[in-house]
Amino acid sequence: MRSEEDRPVAGFPFSAVVGQDQLRLALILCAVHPGIGGVLVRGEKGTAKSTVVRALTALLPAVDDAGTTRPARLVELPVGATEDRVIGSIDLEKVLRDGERAFQPGLLAAAHQGVLYVDEVNLLHDHLVDVLLDAAAMGRVHIERDGISHSHPAKFVLVGTMNPEEGELRPQLLDRFGLAVDVAASRDVDVRMEVVRRRLDYERDPEAFVARYESADEELAAEILTAREKLDSVELSNRELRRIASLCASFDVDGMRADLVLARTATAHAAWRGDSEVTAEDVRVAAELTLPHRRRRDPFDEPGLDQQQLDDALEQADQDAQSQVEDDARDGEPEPPENPEDRGPDEDRGPEDGGPEDGGPDDEGPDDDGPEDPDGPGGGVRATDRPSAPPAGEFKAKLLEVPGVGEGAPGRRSRSMSSRGRVVRSTRERGHGLHLTSTVFAAAESQVARGRTAGRLRLAPADLRGAIREGREGNLIVFVVDASGSMAARDRLSAVTGAVVSLLRDAYQRRDKVAVITVRGREAELVLPPTSSVDIAVRRLQSMRTGGKSPLAEGFLRAREVVLRERLRDPQRRALVVTLTDGRATGGKDALHRARVAAHLLADASVASIVVDCETGLVRLGLAAELARELRGGYVRLAELSAQQVAGVVRAAA
Repeated sequence: MRSEEDRPVAGFPFSAVVGQDQLRLALILCAVHPGIGGVLVRGEKGTAKSTVVRALTALLPAVDDAGTTRPARLVELPVGATEDRVIGSIDLEKVLRDGERAFQPGLLAAAHQGVLYVDEVNLLHDHLVDVLLDAAAMGRVHIERDGISHSHPAKFVLVGTMNPEEGELRPQLLDRFGLAVDVAASRDVDVRMEVVRRRLDYERDPEAFVARYESADEELAAEILTAREKLDSVELSNRELRRIASLCASFDVDGMRADLVLARTATAHAAWRGDSEVTAEDVRVAAELTLPHRRRRDPFDEPGLDQQQLDDALEQADQDAQSQVEDDARDGEPEPPENPEDRGPDEDRGPEDGGPEDGGPDDEGPDDDGPEDPDGPGGGVRATDRPSAPPAGEFKAKLLEVPGVGEGAPGRRSRSMSSRGRVVRSTRERGHGLHLTSTVFAAAESQVARGRTAGRLRLAPADLRGAIREGREGNLIVFVVDASGSMAARDRLSAVTGAVVSLLRDAYQRRDKVAVITVRGREAELVLPPTSSVDIAVRRLQSMRTGGKSPLAEGFLRAREVVLRERLRDPQRRALVVTLTDGRATGGKDALHRARVAAHLLADASVASIVVDCETGLVRLGLAAELARELRGGYVRLAELSAQQVAGVVRAAA
């Protein structure tokens, strides 16, 4: 008999969640139509993201499983999960015991007809996010690996939650989520009071609290089941389909995924309302959930959807739809017979009479409006048609790498041994997956001793060989930015800021963590502690103060402190310090000598570094190059940092 302490705690009821109406609706619509492709929930900590997602599972219809009925499952995917754990892999135990190739299903199979929940999805490796989203969109998982071909259904409601302060998803992956909702704590005092009251009541007596909302949850579950059954009979008229296409075109979204998701979401919303036809209101609700995250073309674009822009786009879409209806109606009417008396004075004249078709006075040729285009008809480019120039100072930065081979977090910057990438050799240890060829060769040497004369290969645990794979890792990039007067006086700080923004953009794409230290006056300020949210770094950089002396020694010492502290938290992630300066240390007594000593200390801590020399003019002191030598790192001039200007790769020297 279980004691009171051993009883499982009942989950918080979905109906008891206060506020978060848009999140609740998005989850319900995905429960009605899992083909929508899941929900991405973005928001600060403490906004009930996980609570609402876990509560959704209780509302899903029961599942028929091997002749029995069971409740829908909530499967949680840990951030550190491997690809084998997610999609499944060869059942090694059965292979070794029975000599049979067998497939062992993964988490996607377990989540079938339930909820697959990924907390901190922004910290999950990109290739695993792709796998999840492919399965959510297709409803099936196909596996072709290790000599096994397998396919199984995987229809589930995919929900990912994330805190944007901990890093963003790339726009390509954002687009793969069907819906996205930004959540925040209410600023209404009454709402906040009710949230606290209900949570305290739940903690005091979970079973009594759940019983209080049981009927409301049962009613919601019945409505979801009814909407699912009604979904296929909901009509999406050409008028509303045109409205959807016009909306997506107005917001200039890439590809056609937004159109498809918007159509599915509008259909699900109509079914949820109990209607048999999609209306303009369904399209509007769907647009608010479908379009905001697809407008981000750049990692530094602000997410969200301007309501006025949505209103204008819907109004234009309605006009387009109405015009098309009127055109279709006119096309169905017979044309009235022509009356010769209605013709104009030139309409009876053909080419032989000098009418418009023979280039007469009514023919607007290329010479009618001025001199001939020097590039020929249609060959010139008018000034108003020229593409706008890119923002000054920004560019595609060349790749900066940490030397050697690491084992850090998956990314796209430096070489590493990881679970992804090409197989370079085998190992007797576990490795990353099975090295099949080496395993077979190892077993072949012992077949005679094991008494095999025919049939299947006889394997033993000692035969197993792991695969060593070489991939790419993300690094910690620490920017030390000289914001002193010597930089600003020569109007170089704008160029330096543009360079840092370009490098931050590059760090975002390569899945790095970043930190920013500014050097000015008497101290070095850590304006951004290590984080994966590079858009925050850009905002901090834009508000950076400038002027004063240049205490470079303090900058190097602060960078060393940041790197050493981060090694305790994340020991596998290697660091690269990028210093942007002209090398003119002026802060404090004997500033240049102190800067060289501090640089030497940073190098002794085995920190890879590169100095970006921002010195300009005919007379150059070469102080930045001297600091690079003390750092035992790489050196590049500011003008050479652009990947378009200099080919090749710059690697920080050891």
